[in-house]
Amino acid sequence: MTIVIGFEGSANKIGIGIIKDGEVLSNPRRTYITPPGQGKIGSNITVSACQSAKLMLDSAGFMPSDTARHHRGVILTVLKEALEEAGIQPADIDCVAYTKGPGMGAPLVTVAIVARTVAQLWGKPLLGVNHCIGHIEMGRLITKANNPTVLYVSGGNTQVIAYSERRYRIFGETIDIAVGNCLDRFARVIKVCVFDSYDNDVFLNTATDSFFCVFCQISNDPSPGYNIEQMAKKGKRYVELPYTVKGMDVSFSGILSFIEEAANKMLSADQCTPEDLCFSLQETVFAMLVEITERAMAHCGSQEVLIVGGVGCK
Repeated sequence: MTIVIGFEGSANKIGIGIIKDGEVLSNPRRTYITPPGQGKIGSNITVSACQSAKLMLDSAGFMPSDTARHHRGVILTVLKEALEEAGIQPADIDCVAYTKGPGMGAPLVTVAIVARTVAQLWGKPLLGVNHCIGHIEMGRLITKANNPTVLYVSGGNTQVIAYSERRYRIFGETIDIAVGNCLDRFARVIKVCVFDSYDNDVFLNTATDSFFCVFCQISNDPSPGYNIEQMAKKGKRYVELPYTVKGMDVSFSGILSFIEEAANKMLSADQCTPEDLCFSLQETVFAMLVEITERAMAHCGSQEVLIVGGVGCK
């Protein structure tokens, strides 16, 4: 019988899991959510004021330092919850594990310090775990998948992986930004101001002749990706976006470039709605991922697909 406690905090989520011979005894967690920006700014707005508001909204997401501060504030509470939920004492634990990367530096350091301190206080061996392999092995444990082709999609990673000759091998990946990063940046991009310019220094609502600036909000709570998914369900029109697949590699930067250049014009001209853009983004991005995953399955002769990572929840 082996009992392992694991500390994970590579991004904005902090979690502590306790596993006994493959059985999850507890898995409490907390998520850092950036406080939302202001959604609508009233009349008589100047260019400089609106630009300041735009910068405020563009800062959405989560900063490593703020995330680490959040993790430091809650990690002992989460640790207590994990032990109580599992019904075990520190003396029962055989090993302490923690995420050693990849991930965001400041949150990773927070988790590593606590894990090392706990291991020393309890007199337990310490094991650093690769974030990617942790995702895959936990997925295999839960699903009982034998030899799957793995689609690893998260905020910082987009890879198609398979196990060959005693090691995981990458068969395809993004050549620029990860799919999760694409979703988060898309959420920020369509927050930009939708307006008609007037006298080069104010914004005019041509329908009411009042000056104002409206932002399309996609909240960070619980996550931009989740809220994009909910908005996509209301989309009616498909907007053709750049579709870039090269062999088993993908590129998402062209989608963001298109959105940055065309979104405001299309929204202000009523050619589409924010919901339509969310729907089109999901259809395009996920179709690209399905294509490269199927190609990897054919190459490896695999009959199973294991989807892991935060974006895999979508």
